[in-house]
Amino acid sequence: MKNMQARLEKLRIEAEECELISKLATSPTKKELFAKLAAHHRTLTDEVERTIRATKP
Repeated sequence: MKNMQARLEKLRIEAEECELISKLATSPTKKELFAKLAAHHRTLTDEVERTIRATKP
């Protein structure tokens, strides 16, 4: 369970970093790419959270 919690925190940080890069990017292509990456990481975060809740005793 600790491993899943660690992965969850890592995904949250990566999503925040991608969102920040997207906001700071000057290239529209990079802005869009990092926004998509942030959204993807948030989706993964949601899935890991659901899995953690489902496996709690």
